[in-house]
Amino acid sequence: MRLFKTLRLASRDYTHEWQMSGCFVLALAAVLGPMLVLFGLKFGVVGGMLNQLIENPENREIRPITSGRFDMDWFGNMQRRMDVAFLVPRTRSIAATVELDSAQSGRIVRAELIPSAAGDPLLPPDLSVPDGLKEVVLSQGAAEKLKVKAGDRIDGSVSRHFEGRKEREHVELTVVDVAPPGAFGRDGVFADVRLVESFENFLDGRAVPELGWSGARQEDARTYPGFRLYAKSIYDVANLKDDLTAQGIEVRTKAGDIDLVMRMDRNLSAIYWAIAIIGLFGFSLSLGASLWANVDRKRKELSVLRLVGFRTGDIVWFPVTQAFYTGILGWVLAIVIYFGAAYAINGMLVDQLPAGQEVCILLPQHYLLALALTVGAAVVAAALAGWRSARIEPSDGLREI
Repeated sequence: MRLFKTLRLASRDYTHEWQMSGCFVLALAAVLGPMLVLFGLKFGVVGGMLNQLIENPENREIRPITSGRFDMDWFGNMQRRMDVAFLVPRTRSIAATVELDSAQSGRIVRAELIPSAAGDPLLPPDLSVPDGLKEVVLSQGAAEKLKVKAGDRIDGSVSRHFEGRKEREHVELTVVDVAPPGAFGRDGVFADVRLVESFENFLDGRAVPELGWSGARQEDARTYPGFRLYAKSIYDVANLKDDLTAQGIEVRTKAGDIDLVMRMDRNLSAIYWAIAIIGLFGFSLSLGASLWANVDRKRKELSVLRLVGFRTGDIVWFPVTQAFYTGILGWVLAIVIYFGAAYAINGMLVDQLPAGQEVCILLPQHYLLALALTVGAAVVAAALAGWRSARIEPSDGLREI
């Protein structure tokens, strides 16, 4: 009951001296508001750059620079790694082309064969995946030149010189889907690895019994000169690159661009938190000194409370309650300031940004973190005044009556 009365008296005193309370709230908002805008800019700009890196699968790709000899054991070991999201063998570049023809178009399109499988980062998750020797996914450019869509049939052919004569074989392919424009910029065919291997076997003079193509038998265990490898996330690219380099495999990645953005994020975060800590520390000292002076000014009233039976612990809650109110109201006003500034900043740059992107933005958890830090700093600052109020004796009030 005494604690409840203390909180009630502190609340009534806070509203009674609304001018002074308002000054405390404005002082806090003047510190917290610009910090929220600064962090919103940092999060919006750097966060947008990181999102572009994360969402673009090309940034997770690891390309071999030179040809190698990779067997199935190597692919099996790599696919079991937790930092590998996608891995398929790649045949020789000279053998990874096919000529396409359709009944709807009178032209022959020479397209690049891209070995694919379920989970291909270049294909959206809702897109059909080519499976087997008769299904393909065309790039947007190839589909437009062939004038075909999902469900249509096309003819794929490849030619070779074998035993002194020129041979050409055809295979009827079903277009199970068409990749979006950003998936592959050139004329390409996403195909099952087995189909890509079949074309290479034919060009090398080997037989492809599944398609009825004659040639020599495959005697040795198959090895591949390259691969398509994508890391689980951009943060795994550098580690995978180092491991492959240690195996003697030269690769090309965008680890430099990724590291640049991540360093920028770390540096801006360090600068922001340094400014935030200095600002909160300065405000805490200012609020603590103001509450200390307020306790001294109300020394007589607080001593009378002690005289009528309020304990030391009850009196301590007096400045703490008022500091709590200041923290809450200052945070609310700072949020209003932030929304106004963010709206103005994003409005000025709306024509220079991609659709849906904002330069100044905060997430809900950022508001909650700001609230916790603000109220925490205010309560800690009130502890100084609380310690001062706890030293007031009941006799101090009698001397001044």
